[in-house]
Amino acid sequence: MKTVTVQFLGAAGTVTGSKFYIETPDGNFLIDCGMFQGLKELREENWKPFSVDITKIDYVLLTHAHLDHTGYLPRLFSEGFRGKIIGTSPTLAITEIILLDSAKIHEEEADRANEEGYSKHQPAKPFYTSKEAEATLHLFKNAEKDTWITLTKDIQYRFRYNGHIIGATFIELDVYGKRFVFSGDIGRTEDALLFPPEKPKWADFLFLESTYGNRLHPEEDIEGILVQLIQKTIRERSTLIIPSFAVERLQTLMYLLWELYQKNKIPNIPIFIDSPMGNNVLSVFERFPDWHKLSPEQFHAMSNRMNIVTSYKETWETIDDPRPKVVIAGSGMVTGGRVLTYLKQLIDNPTTNILLVGYQAEGTRGRQLLEGTHELKFFGKYYPVNASVHHIESLSAHADQNGLLDWVSNIKNTPEEVFLIHGEATAQDSLRVKLRDTFGWRISIPKLYEKRRFNIG
Repeated sequence: MKTVTVQFLGAAGTVTGSKFYIETPDGNFLIDCGMFQGLKELREENWKPFSVDITKIDYVLLTHAHLDHTGYLPRLFSEGFRGKIIGTSPTLAITEIILLDSAKIHEEEADRANEEGYSKHQPAKPFYTSKEAEATLHLFKNAEKDTWITLTKDIQYRFRYNGHIIGATFIELDVYGKRFVFSGDIGRTEDALLFPPEKPKWADFLFLESTYGNRLHPEEDIEGILVQLIQKTIRERSTLIIPSFAVERLQTLMYLLWELYQKNKIPNIPIFIDSPMGNNVLSVFERFPDWHKLSPEQFHAMSNRMNIVTSYKETWETIDDPRPKVVIAGSGMVTGGRVLTYLKQLIDNPTTNILLVGYQAEGTRGRQLLEGTHELKFFGKYYPVNASVHHIESLSAHADQNGLLDWVSNIKNTPEEVFLIHGEATAQDSLRVKLRDTFGWRISIPKLYEKRRFNIG
C-alpha cells in the first residue's frame, strides 16, 4: 500500500494561482506553479511562506504558460527549488517570455511605488527580479506531447493537446497504477487559431477546471460587433482600445481584424499592437506551426497588416496620433501593462471605446469596467470612466459548461473522485450538480490548502 498526497495550493475556490502538490514515496511533483491574481486577499497569498518544503519538490509539470499557471516559478527558484520544470516546447517558450516580462513589471511597479510613495511597504520590493526569472529558465526541460515519460518504475506522465493557448496540454500522471488527470485550462472545439482539444479516456482521479462551469458562451456576431465598433470609432475620430491577453487572444484578434479587412468589411484603419510580450509570442507561432491552424502565408500577411509598437516612445506617438485607430494592448484584465498608459490618457473621453474580450476575474480592473464602475484606480490615482465599455464574451479561450461536459464524455471508467478547480464558487457548484446528474460521479470542491490522501495498491 502506497500513500499519495495531493495538496491544493492554488486554483481552489478561485480561478487563479494554479498549484497542485503531489507527494509520493518515489518523488514529489508540482502541477503548475501560478501566481494569484485579482482580489487583494488573493494577491496577498503570493507573499505568504510556501506551505510545503520547496527543496523536496522534484518536478514541476506545466499544463500551459499563462501567468496564473507559471508566474510563481521565479519565486519558487528564489526559495530553493532546483528540480526540473517540464512542459511542451511552445509552453516553455511562452513561459520564458511571460516570466521575463512579469519580472520587469514587478521591478517597474516597485520603483514607481517607491518614487511616488503609494506603497505601504518601505521600501516596496518586486515579487521577483529579472535575475531570478532568468536563473529559473535554466531548469526548463521540454517534453513531447503524446509521449509517456517514465520517472520511476511506478510513475510516468504524458502531455496531451488541449487547445486554449499554443502549447497547452492536459496532464495524465500514472502513479502506482492509478491515473491522475489534470485538465489544465480546456480550450474550445471551434477556435480561430487552434485545433480542438483532445479528450482523456481514463481517469481514476480527475482535477477539472470549472471557469465557465455555470454558463454557455453566447451566440455572438463577433464580426458584426467589431465592424460596428470600428465604424463608430471612425465616425467619432476616436480610439478603440482593446485590452488583451498577450498569449492567444492578441493573435486571435489580429487574425479576426485581418480577415475583416481581407473581406472588405472594414477600411484600412490603423491597427496598433502594443504588447511587447504579445509581439514575442507571435514569434512562437512562427516557430511552432504544427500547434496551430495558420499557414506561414497567412501568418506573415496578418502580421504585415498591423502596426507593431516596439518602444514606449512609440506608445506615446500612438496616443498622440490624431487618426481614428484601434489599439490592442496588454493586459487582458487591465491589471497592468501598456493598456494602462492608454487608459490614463483616454478613459475620461466619452468618445473612447473600450472592448473587453475575455474572462475578467474578481478584483481586476477589467471586472470593475465590466460592472460599470464610474472610476478606475491605477498608478496610485483615480481616473473617471467616461469611455464606453463593450464586451465580447464568446472570444473566451475556455470551454463553457457544454464544452467541459463534452471533454469528459470519453472517459470510459467511473472516476473514484472528481475535484473541481480553477473556478469561482457559483461556477463550481453549478458544474458539480451537472456532472453528478449527467454521469453520477462523486464530485468534490476542495478548499485552498486542503490536503487529500489516497492509499493506493
